[in-house]
Amino acid sequence: MVTNFSRQLARLRDQRGFNLIELMIVIAIIGLLIGVGSIAWQAVISSGNETTAAQSIENIRKFQAQYATRNRGNFATFDELVEKVGLDEKFKGERPVVNGYIFTMTVEPSSSSRPAFYSITADPQVAEGITATGKRHFYTDSSLSTIKATDENRPAKADDPSI
Repeated sequence: MVTNFSRQLARLRDQRGFNLIELMIVIAIIGLLIGVGSIAWQAVISSGNETTAAQSIENIRKFQAQYATRNRGNFATFDELVEKVGLDEKFKGERPVVNGYIFTMTVEPSSSSRPAFYSITADPQVAEGITATGKRHFYTDSSLSTIKATDENRPAKADDPSI
């Protein structure tokens, strides 16, 4: 019995765990994976915000068209679109922030010399750096049939390329 116990005790002493250097290497590898993964994750978030901003502008264009057909060709503000034609509540206010983008709309009523007009811009809250909510800036207005965009760090305008 004693010899069997001493053999088991000797076997347990021969088993080794991780030493400090092996443990530090594993922690460093995990840290590298987290670092690379977080950068890629932020890029995915930024790209998703850009896609959502372009889709939101397209939806607002459709809601403006619906509103104009019911209101003698005049266009609405964000609040009016929310109340009258069902635009998402997130767009309430003068400059709503939705998914990391700041939306701005200018509405001009019709006059005897020109028809009603609206323009919409969507600009990222943070356009540069690791915390960027998007890099592209978007624009459309009532005279355009498409959405314009720029990668430059400035608001988009009517003469920028279409997306």
